[in-house]
Order: sequence, then structure tokens, then C-alpha cells
Amino acid sequence: MSNRSYQYLDPDLDQRNAAQHTLLVQANANSFSFAVTDGTKLLLLSDDLSLDEMNRVSGDDDLLFRNYGRRIIGLSNTGFTLMPAAIFNPQKVADLARFLHVKETEKVFSQPLDAENQVVFKVCGSLTEKIEANFDLEDIVFGAKGWIKAIAGNEPSPSNLYLNISGNKVEILNFGGGKLRFHNSFEFMNEDELAYFTTVAAGDLQISADTVTLYLSGNVEANDRNFGRLRKFFSRVDLNSIKPLRLPNQFASHPSLKLTALALCGSSAAY
Repeated sequence: MSNRSYQYLDPDLDQRNAAQHTLLVQANANSFSFAVTDGTKLLLLSDDLSLDEMNRVSGDDDLLFRNYGRRIIGLSNTGFTLMPAAIFNPQKVADLARFLHVKETEKVFSQPLDAENQVVFKVCGSLTEKIEANFDLEDIVFGAKGWIKAIAGNEPSPSNLYLNISGNKVEILNFGGGKLRFHNSFEFMNEDELAYFTTVAAGDLQISADTVTLYLSGNVEANDRNFGRLRKFFSRVDLNSIKPLRLPNQFASHPSLKLTALALCGSSAAY
């Protein structure tokens, strides 16, 4: 068996059945996590690996580089824009990319985000190089796509804000009338800045601190500084309990929600 570290490894996982399984990968410029699923069942979870691990194939038994029947690779972006799907023209992607100030080292992707919106996003060149060396570009999806889809499928209230925290980056999401109303990301230096950006987002959406409920996922726990600071400003703060996959009983869903929600995605088109 591969010598990679695993937070979870199902004893029933059989490498010979890889063609029947799905590989999920969530990656940013420094690290990545991956999971293997059989339908809605989690078989493997490996979290917070160095991106250099992409270059280290452990051998024929490496569980990251098997011939899985399906691969879904969610990538962190360095900028994105949304536009109504009804007026999106794929021949105009290059024009849209100009608004993202794309660098020579960045690659641009476009794909449907949901039935209403098309997302155009750019990805760090060093990250795409790592992915291209091991996977197909057609397997890449907008990193937040699964997370957005998972929340959309759970009847989100207009008074709810959904936060996913990854290191010093927070993504904030809101729905209204069952449709995506707000999605943006911010880099914060400390818990005060996190509370500030969340307060600004709630204010722009005209949701008062007395009525809003925050649901947190990612690198956050109920006893950490970020959670505690948000509780100073908002009376209702909770960890997100949505489960896109069937998890072992000992696993909370919120730390790996963005990764496991990739199971709800298809593939994208690259430009």
C-alpha cells in the first residue's frame, strides 16, 4: 500500500476496482487534498498534502494515481467573474478574461456554475502545470463549484451566510429565492478582518446581524479564534453539517465539505 498519510482509509477499498470509483482532488498553489468515493460512500481521505506530492509517485500501489473511472479536480482561483448563462458566448472568453488581468503564467477556464451562471476563472500557472503533469485539463472544475451546489441543494435561507475558510482566505456565499445571490472571496490577516469582511458582506446584502445565521466550513472549529470572533458580532454561528457523501461516524462534515462536495460536479471546458 502507498506510504502516503490518510485521515481515513476504508478496509474495503480494492485498487483493482479503481475504474468503478471517483477521485476528488481539491488543490491550491501550496497544497492539496484528495478523496476516493464509491457512489456516495467515502473510501479514502487524505488532507493537506504538499503540492510537491504531485511529483512523488510511490509506486504501482499509489492510490492517488490510479486509473479511476472519473476524476474531478477542483482548483483554487486567482480571480473569477460570473455572468448570466443566457448571454454567455464561448467565443468571447478571451474578452472576458481581460477583466481578470490575466498574467502570462496564468491559465483561464470557463464552465457553467449552475443553470443561471457561467464562471470564467484564472488559475496560477505553477498549479496548472502540476495538474497537467498528472491529470487531464478536462477534469478541472471551479474549486467552489461543488460547495455552492451542495448548499444550493439544501434549501438555503436568504438570511444565511455560508463561509468556507482555507488558511487566510474566506469564501462567502448567499442565496435568495433559491438562486445564487452573492459569492466572493477575501484574504484576511486575523480574526478581526474575517469578522469585518463578513459584516460588510451581510451589510451589502441588507441582512442584519440579528437575523443572519453563519454556517462555517473548512479550517475552522467551534473553539478557535475565528469562530469565537464571529460569535462576538453574530448571535447565530454554527459549523456546516451538510454531507454530500456518507462519512464514517467519527468524521465531522465541515472540514472536508469543499472537497467531498466535488462529487456533485461534472467537468469543465478549458480555454
